[in-house]
Amino acid sequence: MKGILGRKAGMTQVFTKDGKLIPVTVIEVEPNVVMQVKTVEKDGYNAIQLGVFEKKEKLANKPEMGNAKKANTTPKRFLKEIRDVESTYNIGDTVSAGVFTVGEVVDVTGTSKGKGFQGVIKRHNQSRGPMTHGSHYHRRPGSLGTMLPKRVLKGKKLAGHMGVDTVTIQNLEIIEVNEAENYILVSGNVPGAKNSLVLIKTAVKNSRKSDPKEILEYKQETVVDEVTPEEVSEEVVETTEEVANSEETEVTDAAEDAQEESK
Repeated sequence: MKGILGRKAGMTQVFTKDGKLIPVTVIEVEPNVVMQVKTVEKDGYNAIQLGVFEKKEKLANKPEMGNAKKANTTPKRFLKEIRDVESTYNIGDTVSAGVFTVGEVVDVTGTSKGKGFQGVIKRHNQSRGPMTHGSHYHRRPGSLGTMLPKRVLKGKKLAGHMGVDTVTIQNLEIIEVNEAENYILVSGNVPGAKNSLVLIKTAVKNSRKSDPKEILEYKQETVVDEVTPEEVSEEVVETTEEVANSEETEVTDAAEDAQEESK
C-alpha cells in the first residue's frame, strides 16, 4: 500500500497518440512530510502519518508544534494516516508525486460537495408522481411504512441533508505524473469541490495489468534565424552606402532646381 495527499485543482482532457480523448482530474500534489511513524510494538499497527500544506504557527496548538519540530518542519493543515505502507519511512521524510507511476490503478478518496437539505427525488433518486389530472402527489416521499408498528421504520429514505460524505472512487488510472510541477492526472472524476483535500492510494480491488497511456504534449516552437557577425557587418555597409547615395541624389536634384530657377 502506498498513498499521498493532494488537492483537487479541476478537470481537463488529454489526447493519446492513438487518438483517444481521456477526461482527467488534475490533483495538485505537494511533497508530503512524514509526521509520525507507528509500529506494531508501540501502537498496535503499522502506519505513517502524512502532513501537507503549511499552516500558520499561531493557529497550531502545542501538540501540533511538538510533532512538527520532531519532523523538522512547519505545522501542517491536513494530516492523514496510511496503514501497511510498502517501503520504510522515517520521521521527516518526504513523499512526492513520484511515488506513483503512469498506468497504475488507484483509489481516490474525498469529501463530496454539500447540497444542503434536499428532497427524496434529488437525494435518493426516487420517481415523482403525476403532475396533472388532479393529482396532489408530486414530489413527496410516499408511504412511510405499514400500519402495525405505528411508527416510521429505521432506514426509511426520507428528505434530509445531502452531501459532505466521505466518498471513494475505485480503480482510476494514473495518466500522467509530473514531479517537477507537483501534479498528477487521474482518469475520470474525483469526489469533492475544487481545492478540496483528496487521498490517492493503491487500488484495493484492482485485478487488471498496468497499461500506461502515451499522451500528446503540446509545445510552442520558437524559430530564431542565426545571424553571424559577418552578415551584420555586410548589412551595415550596405545601409551606409544606400544612405550616402540617397544624400548625393538629393544634393544633385537641389542643384538642378536652383539652376532652372536662375534661368
